Amino acid sequence: MSDTDIESGNILAGDTSSISPENLSYMEEALSEAGLAAEIGEVPIGAVVVQAGKIIGKGYNRRETDQDVTAHAEILAIRAAARYLGTWRLDDCDLYVTLEPCHMCAAASVQARIRHIYFAAADPKGGAISSVDSYLDNVATFHSVGWTGGLLATESTKLLQDFFRLLRERNRNIDRSLGSKGARLRWRKGEDTNREDP
Repeated sequence: MSDTDIESGNILAGDTSSISPENLSYMEEALSEAGLAAEIGEVPIGAVVVQAGKIIGKGYNRRETDQDVTAHAEILAIRAAARYLGTWRLDDCDLYVTLEPCHMCAAASVQARIRHIYFAAADPKGGAISSVDSYLDNVATFHSVGWTGGLLATESTKLLQDFFRLLRERNRNIDRSLGSKGARLRWRKGEDTNREDP
């Protein structure tokens, strides 16, 4: 889409009546990417970059898989879009992501010249757009990025909650089999070599 159909700097409160079907479909695609992250044991965050009605970059969280602190969904989607276009300048592109971006991803969006960020769920622990900071509103930059939050937030929140519930259950089972949380942490670090993989 070339123009946003929602006022910039807005958090939607569950009402999707003002959202175009296209915006919903792009966020649904980002949610599909988040599902791929969950399948490989990553925190389920997904992102897509859209230009002129076409998805040109996709990504999902791969931080643990790649052992790369920068392998966030947004960064990977921006990289894919830049490869597709053959330029790092994504001036007329929008980013759809299932969780409010952190400072790194918000800054990368500014650097890439993203036009607008749509995010699903707010991130009260690390969200740099409206939760713990207002980076895009406050930063004195050479490029302004519009934003809208809350697009399919319920679906994104459920995906995250289900993932962390299963992770806690798995960790409790490992703790029981190894005898304690401390043993699990040592096992993960490879310090307890006398124990087998549960």
